[in-house]
Amino acid sequence: MPKPRPDAPELTVGEVATRAGVAVSALHFYEDKGLIRSRRTTGNQRRFARDTLRRVSFIRVAQRVGIPLRLIAEALDRLPHGRTPTREDWAELSAGWRAELDERIDGLIQLRDSLTDCIGCGCLSIDRCVLRNPDDRLGDDGPGPRRLLRPTADGPTSGRTRGRRSRT
Repeated sequence: MPKPRPDAPELTVGEVATRAGVAVSALHFYEDKGLIRSRRTTGNQRRFARDTLRRVSFIRVAQRVGIPLRLIAEALDRLPHGRTPTREDWAELSAGWRAELDERIDGLIQLRDSLTDCIGCGCLSIDRCVLRNPDDRLGDDGPGPRRLLRPTADGPTSGRTRGRRSRT
């Protein structure tokens, strides 16, 4: 593992990966998505400013709590001059994400409490289903477990619960 040089103003991709606890491929991905930036040396090697470590940490924490990369990128884009997020930035951004997280938590609690009786499909075949789907209304939304999965801009399914919107 490359050991970061304490006096170096810039870090190599390996040094950032080691310090941030991510794979080099994750850094390449984040850079491709515009979440972090590097400059190239004359030998075409990436060099990152030291504050990239904080940006990567910000990204990872936000991902860990379930914030999609699209929203993370939007949040980082709102920072002046592309600067690295501060503690105050995190407080403001995380407050904005709170409502969405609360909705997910509510959905997960509902799923946990009904897990023994429902697989989220709205199938009508379980006579004691607490998430009843009268007249198979969820069938109009398409095939599969409509209560548990829904298409998003980030991919075909997010694994997120539908929460309050789908309660019947």
